[in-house]
Amino acid sequence: MFPQTGLTDCKEHGMIPGQDKEEDTVQNIKKEQNEDMKLSELLRNVKPIAIHGNADVEIKGVNIDSRRIEDGHLFVAMRGTQVDGHRFIGKAVAQGAVAVLLEDMPAVMDEKVTYVQVASTEEDAGKVATVFYGNPSRRLKLVGVTGTNGKTTVATLLYNMFRKFGYKTGLLSTVCNYIDDKEVPADHTTPDPIELNCLLSRMVDAGCEYAFMECSSHAIHQRRISGLEFAGGIFTNLTRDHLDYHKTFENYRNAKKMFFDGLPKNAFALTNADDKNGLFMVQNTKAAVKTYSIKRMADFRAKILECHFEGMYLEIEGKEVGVQFIGKFNVSNLLAVYGAAILLGRQPEEILVAMSTLKSVNGRLEPIQSPEGFTAVVDYAHTPDALANVLAAIHDVLDTKGGHVITVCGAGGHRDKGKRPLMAQEAVKQSDTVILTSDNPRDEDPQAIIDDMLSGLDAAQRKKVLTIVDRKEAIRTAAMMAKKGDVILVAGKGHENYQEINGVKHHFDDHEVIREIFGI
Repeated sequence: MFPQTGLTDCKEHGMIPGQDKEEDTVQNIKKEQNEDMKLSELLRNVKPIAIHGNADVEIKGVNIDSRRIEDGHLFVAMRGTQVDGHRFIGKAVAQGAVAVLLEDMPAVMDEKVTYVQVASTEEDAGKVATVFYGNPSRRLKLVGVTGTNGKTTVATLLYNMFRKFGYKTGLLSTVCNYIDDKEVPADHTTPDPIELNCLLSRMVDAGCEYAFMECSSHAIHQRRISGLEFAGGIFTNLTRDHLDYHKTFENYRNAKKMFFDGLPKNAFALTNADDKNGLFMVQNTKAAVKTYSIKRMADFRAKILECHFEGMYLEIEGKEVGVQFIGKFNVSNLLAVYGAAILLGRQPEEILVAMSTLKSVNGRLEPIQSPEGFTAVVDYAHTPDALANVLAAIHDVLDTKGGHVITVCGAGGHRDKGKRPLMAQEAVKQSDTVILTSDNPRDEDPQAIIDDMLSGLDAAQRKKVLTIVDRKEAIRTAAMMAKKGDVILVAGKGHENYQEINGVKHHFDDHEVIREIFGI
C-alpha cells in the first residue's frame, strides 16, 4: 500500500435514421458512482516516483481541465502541445482538488492536498481513468481503426452494421460519438483519456457489447488510449498527413505502429496488404495478424464487378453483393469492415446482407444531383492521396459515360504546408478544371494558402486553374461552368458545418451551399 503521509520515493456519418441527439457533450458527462474511490486504488497501475500527502484520500472525480475540477477531484497536470497543465495546479486546488497527479512537484504545497509525482502524466492519465471508470474497455469488445484515410468510414460502418445485427453499440469518431443511439458531439478524433473512459463507461452502462473507435496518430502518440484493452485493431492505409505535428513521415508512421505494438495476444490485427506499410504496422504485434486486399492474395479479398454513381456490384470471398458506395478505396474500406465482422464472430451471409443496406458516411463521396443533369460530390478529402482516390472513383464511373470533372478544393491553415502543392498537383492530374479556394484558413491568409498550392504547378497546369478565395463563390462558379453529365467535386470539408476564419468558426456547410445554388 502507498504511504499515508510524507514525501516518499517509489519506482514508476451516414448514421442510422431515428438516432437521438443528447444535449450533453462528453465533457459534461459525469460518472455515476455509489461510492468514491481511494487514491491508492486509482494508482494501482501507476508507479509513482514520490507521494506527498494522504494516499488514501477519497476521490470523487478525475479531470485534466482545471476549469472542470470540483470538490474531491483528482487533477492530472498534463503537458499539452500548447499549454502546460502544471501552470493550473493552484487553480485546480482552489476549486476543490484534493489530489494532483504531476511530473514536477511545486515549490509550495498545500498540506490538505496529496501530490503524486510520476515520470509521465501523459502515460498515466489513461491508466488512472481506466481504474476510476471500472475498466470499461474490458467489459465490451473495443475495436480501434487507424490509418490516414478511411478511419471514419470503417468505424462508422462497423457501428451501423452491428446495430443492424441487433447489438447495442458505441462509436467514437471524427464526425460524432454515439452511445448506442445517443449522440455526443465530438471535439477531437479521439477524446482525452478521461473523457474516453467516461464515454466507454457510459456505453457499458447503456448495455453496449461492442464499440468502434478511430485512433488518430495524435491520440496514439499522446497516449490518450493508454490503459485501454482492445479486442482488435484495423489498419486502413498510410499517406502523408499531420507532418506539422509529427515533423517526419517516419514519426507519423511509427505513431500508427505503436497502436498495433500495444495490442494483446488475444486480439486481432487486421491490415491492408495493398498498402506498402500494411505489414510493417503489424510486424511486432502480439495480436493475431489477418490481411485484406483487392490486388493480391490475402485472408479477405474482393473485386469490383460493376460501378455506377448509385453504387457497385462486388465479389467478396466468392460471393456477389451490391453496395451503395463507389471507388476502389471504398472497396478496401468495405473489405476491412467485412474482415473485422468475421473476426468478431459473424457469419459471411449476414455480413453481406447488412453491407448491402449500408449508406455512405456523412461527407464521404456524397452525390447531389442538380436539376440540369450534372452532379456535385461532397467529400472530406484533405490529403493528396485522399483527393487522388476520390477523383479516381469519379473517373471509374465517368469513363464509361463521358463528362468533365471540375474540382473545388483548398487546404487548411496552420497544418502541414508541404502537402499544399501536392494537393494542387493531384487535383490538376484528374480534373478538367480546378478551382482553388478557402478551406479552413484559421488565422492564415487564405490567398497565401492558395499561393502555396499554386507553387506546385507549372505554367501549363495553371491554365486549368482558377482561384476564388470565397468558397461559396467558388462552388457557384463551378455550378455555372458545369454541363449535363459533368461532375463537380467539392473537397476538403465533407461533414464539417463550419469554416474557421481568424479563430472564429462561421457556419458553412458544403451540402447546404450546393443545394441552395442548385435551387433544391
